[in-house]
Order: sequence, then C-alpha cells, then structure tokens
Amino acid sequence: MTGHDPAGPGAGGGPGDAPAPDGSAPEELPSKESAGEEPEEHDQPQKAWAARRDLVDHSPRTMKVGSHAAFGGGFVAGDQHGVSGGRVTGDVVMGSKTVHHWTFPGLSTAASASGEIPRATLDRLAATFVTTDGAFGELVERLRRDRVLVLSGARFTGRRTAALMLLHRLGAGPVVALDRETTPGSLADRFTPRDDTTGGTGAARGYVLCDLETRRGNALRETHLLGAADRLAEQDAYAVITVGPTAVLEDDVSAVGWRPPATEDVLAAHLRVRAGEDAVTRLLGMPAVKEFLDHGHQPREVAAFAQLLGRYAAGEATEQEVASFSLVSLENQVREWFEEDETTVHLRDKAFLIALAAFDDGPYALTAELSDLLHGFLQQTQNGSRTAEIPVFGTHIGKRLQLARARLSEGEEHTEWGPVTQTKAAFHDERASLVLLREVWTGHPSARPALIQWLRRLADDGRPLVRTRAASTVAVLARTDLPSAMALVIEPWARSNRFRHRLVAVNALTLAHHIGTPNVPRILDTWSDAGDRRLRWVAVRAYALIGPERPAQALAALRAAARELYQRFGDPDDFDVEMAGELAEAVELLLLSPASSEVLDDLRAHLDDDRAVHDLVLGGFVSACHRTKDDERYGFPLVLDWYARAATDEDRAADGIAHLWREALGDPFQTRGALAVMREWVLVADRSTAVEWALAALLPRLVTTPTEHQRLSHLLRTMPGEDGNPPPGVAARLLGTLPPR
Repeated sequence: MTGHDPAGPGAGGGPGDAPAPDGSAPEELPSKESAGEEPEEHDQPQKAWAARRDLVDHSPRTMKVGSHAAFGGGFVAGDQHGVSGGRVTGDVVMGSKTVHHWTFPGLSTAASASGEIPRATLDRLAATFVTTDGAFGELVERLRRDRVLVLSGARFTGRRTAALMLLHRLGAGPVVALDRETTPGSLADRFTPRDDTTGGTGAARGYVLCDLETRRGNALRETHLLGAADRLAEQDAYAVITVGPTAVLEDDVSAVGWRPPATEDVLAAHLRVRAGEDAVTRLLGMPAVKEFLDHGHQPREVAAFAQLLGRYAAGEATEQEVASFSLVSLENQVREWFEEDETTVHLRDKAFLIALAAFDDGPYALTAELSDLLHGFLQQTQNGSRTAEIPVFGTHIGKRLQLARARLSEGEEHTEWGPVTQTKAAFHDERASLVLLREVWTGHPSARPALIQWLRRLADDGRPLVRTRAASTVAVLARTDLPSAMALVIEPWARSNRFRHRLVAVNALTLAHHIGTPNVPRILDTWSDAGDRRLRWVAVRAYALIGPERPAQALAALRAAARELYQRFGDPDDFDVEMAGELAEAVELLLLSPASSEVLDDLRAHLDDDRAVHDLVLGGFVSACHRTKDDERYGFPLVLDWYARAATDEDRAADGIAHLWREALGDPFQTRGALAVMREWVLVADRSTAVEWALAALLPRLVTTPTEHQRLSHLLRTMPGEDGNPPPGVAARLLGTLPPR
C-alpha cells in the first residue's frame, strides 16, 4: 500500500506457522502466494537508517517520534528525528482503567414499552435544547405539513431529544413513546385513540418512536408513512420516528439527517440552567472544560458534564473530578462498544473499531481491508463452524465512522516514491485508540488469540505502514500488560529467523519504551548478552532507537557487544560480519540523533580502547558520513553540515569530527570506505556552493602529516567525474585548500 520496503516484500509465517497462544493447532490460512506475499528468500535485513525512517513516517499520532526528513536535536535544525523526542502518552490514558460511572440524564434510548412522557421531562429538555440555525424551524414546518417525520442520526447524537422537541415546538401534547418493537407494517395501527382510563392526561397528539427496527425484507416504505399520516390527521396528531444510519429505507422514504449543535453551545445551555448565567463564562474558561470541548463528546456526555460542573460550582465536586470526566466518558464509550451484543454492534463493526485503533489516522481503505481479516479471526474464536460473512459491496463509510466517532480527511502518506495523498480515517478523540486497545486486551481476554493471529499476519505484510502499526499496537498492549505481550507476541517475533519479524519486535519495544512502559532497557541489556544471536540483533537495533535519551548506557552496551563479538570469533573466516555491520549502524543512528554531541564525545574518548571498539567507532562514523539531508542523492551531507556550523560556533564538535575523519582515512580497514565518502562529498560540492565552502573548511584540518596530504591530494587529482566524465572543476579548487606538503 504505502512505503518503501528495503527489507524485501517477503512474507510467510502468518498465524498458520505457529501454534495458537492457547496451544491449539493453527487454523488453515491462505497460502503465502494467495495472500499476496512473496517467498521467504526475499527476506533481507533492512538498513537501520531506512528502518528508523519507516518508524518515524508511520508511527501513530499518539506516538509520533519525529517528522519525515526533519532531523533535529544535536546538530541539524528541525524536529527531532529520534525516538527520544515527540509525544509521550502518560498514565492518564495508559494506566489502570478508571471505574467511575456516570449517568447520562434525559438522553437514553427509548424504553421497550409504550408510555406517556411526563410533561416535566419535556419542559426540562426544552430548557436546555439548542438550535443554532433555521434548519430546526424548517423541520417543525415539515412535520406540521406531513404529520410524520423520519429523523436519521447516529446513536447518542441527541436525535431522541430533537424528536421530542419537534413535537414540543408544535404544542403536540401529551406525547407518547411507542414500543420500539413496532414494525414498519404495524406503524399506522399504533396511532389510535388511547384509553384514558389508564391514567393518562387525555388523547395523545404527539408520538415518538425511537430506533425503529428495519431489516432486509421489512424496510420502511412510503406506504407505511402515508397510512400513518392518515391516522394522525384523524386525531390532529403528529409523530417523529428516529432511525439509525444503517436503517433499511425504501428509496421513496425521505429521512432527515440529524446533526447535533456545537458542543460548547449545548454545554452553555445546560450550565445556565444548573449554575446560573453568571457562572457560565467562568466555568467555560476552565482549562479542564476547554480540554473536554476539544474531544468532541456526545450530547449525553455534555449533559452529564454540565451536571458535574453544576455540583462543582456549588462546592460539591472537586477539580480533579472535573479534569478526569472526559477520559472517564471515553472509557465508558469504549466499554459500551464491546459489552453490547451483536444486535447493537456487529462483530464486524467491533473488528473495524480495533483495526481503526491500530491504524488511527491511516488510510481508510487499508484499515477496512485489515479489519475484515481480523473479523475472520474473531469469528473463528466465537464460532469456528461459521464462516465469517464479509459483504463485498454495500458498506457505507459514513455509517461506519459514525459508530466509531471518527472522521475522514485527506492527508499525505509517505512512500518510497515520495508523499502521496490518501483518504484517512481517524477518531475524533485521539486518546480513543489507546483506551480501546487497552480495553480489548485486558477487558476481553477471549479476543486475545484472534488479536495475536492478526498481529502476526500484519508483521508479515509487505507494507512498512502495516508492520509499523503492528508494532505500535503491541507497544500499547505491552504498556498495559508487559508479561503477556512479551510472551505471546514480542518474544516470538524476536526469536524468529526472519528479519522482518525481528524488526517489528524492535519497533514494538522502542515504541513501548516511548510511551512509558517500564523495564524495556533491562530487557535489552539481558538480550544483548543472550546466547541467541537473534535476540542480540534485536537488542542492538533497539539500542540505536532508544539510545538518544541514554547515550552513555547505549554506547557502553554496544561496545560490550562488539568486544564479545571479537572474542567469540577468533578465526577471521568465522567472523560475524553481519552483526558487526549492525553494531556500526547502531552507532551511526546515535551519532545522527538529538544526542549527537554527547555521542561524539563518547566515541572519541573510547576510540583507542581496543580493536573491537576502534572498528565499531570508525565503522559507525563512516556510515554516518554517507547520510544526506532528506536522503537526497545530492543533499547536503549531514555530518559535513554539522562540522560547518560547529566550526563557525567554535564548538568542540568540529575537532571531534576532524579527528575521526583523520582516523578513518588512516585506518587500513576503513580507508577505502572513507575515501569513497569523500569522493561523494566532492561530487555534491560540484553542485552546491555551500557544500564546497564547508568542505574547503574541513579539508585543511585533515592534513597533519605528509601521508595524509598525499592521500587527499591524490584523490582530488585523480578522481573522475560522474559517468566517466572528466574530473569535476571543484576538485582542483579544493586541492588548493590543502596546506603545503
């Protein structure tokens, strides 16, 4: 879907390759080829630099660790491009679930039996009902004309209150709430004169039917409404019927869409009644109230919040209760989604909610695709004999998003070909994804086997976005329940023979640490000394990502790993070149991180400790010198830019960079690579005056001996241009900057 995939688009190893968490045999899944995955031989280790770029590009908004190609902190202006920067979600969301329950007054759905609505209830609702434009007046006139009106809206948007207020505005009282078991075919029969001996106040002139149940083969038709209108006209009565977004209506039925007024207006109206006009401005100005309004709460939650604020104004509630109300409301909503049976929220909708939590603010089509995959796994857990039915067509995006309290927007998604515009889906409340995943993992353990199978499949996906979101999802699970997440998901990935799985484990641990999960550094310290080479690989990669916040500890661990590597393989033919490269790439990432200055000082101080550390330092430094701004082929080399600014500011980093350059050029194992980097820099200088000036400032400091002079002058005199062209003109100019022999 999106993103580059240097690790190779290999697949395999879905949930069918390993026993289920409960020890049962894995279920049959489509073959790798049928699932769009490629053979295992294409699985190759992705370069650490590219892997971090994917992590930064595709991490969810609640875990943003930087911005694309905008490095920062230590030496390059811009946002931090390290996992130590960005947003950290605190215990306010990721901690233990709050157990407060609130009553949402006057906004519940209709009762299951018919009955007259008390006049006092209607008067109370009218006192706080808000209309912000002339649309409501138009609905009143339409109801007056047609006698019956169908009002369509999502649950808990105030559609029942709106229906009652339409009748109230017409003066149609008393108002009777009809049994929601009423069918479209029996609608007209419900509008008959009532037996007043039951204690009523007289013949009803208003009827409200909330959540009319419809289905295929029993849709609401125009004939039903016409028959109802005739009966209502006989009584001089009116009726409003509310339906949900998924109601089955014939094409000739014109339903009116209901959208609630602005949250702040609703809250202000309730506060005027509960606390008085004088207190409204003061209460609305409270920081906790402003935060509440920013999260897009439902009218029922607004009413309950107003009740709490009224108690607060009277000195009967604390400021902490006010501050926590928004999160408590969100937790109650999430709990409600997953506690209700399938007649209210279908299993497929619950799968979509979980997928949206994992892919929040990601492409909608991708979220919907992978939610159907999760639905299949959930269905196997719930009833393995029943095949999950997934409609190919007919799914209404708007209805899905209404249930999820989410929105669509157009936004850019990073790919290996550059940013592309995608239609994205995101919760209105960005905390919802974290709260939802926590609720599913801890509140509904029966869903764990299906969720784990789904995550394993995501880890095999060829799209970096999908793999990154699998990691971020597991990070939330680890923050909630570290032992289970480690045993069931992260460790199996870390011990996998496939690089792709191990990289997802790296990202999961990194993001888990980023959102405050305890003990991640301890896990990495243990794995770095493990006998299992795969665990050591994961530890090295993760050190590079969480290291900027603890560079001394990270570099010490990398040095220890390098020494152990050299001791383990005394025979050069058995030397683990791949692991040595991983260690160097880890140093590279740390050197190009927000902790760059501290890392540089540490590298220089330990350069001559021993051969293993010497090779580690120089290998990481030369790798870092390859990197350019925005990863452009002719972009400004990041280390050279760092040097130029340090030299201008008389920063000691300039001395450190020059020292490591001299060491790399003079080291028999690094000379060739270092000269290749210098050649790249000269070619970039031929296209950029700024790079030429920076290089002209650096080169003289690289010559302190005749050998160093000979090496660089030979490079500048003999290097060819690109594609076999003559030497670039800048080479001769740079040759003139070298000090006399």
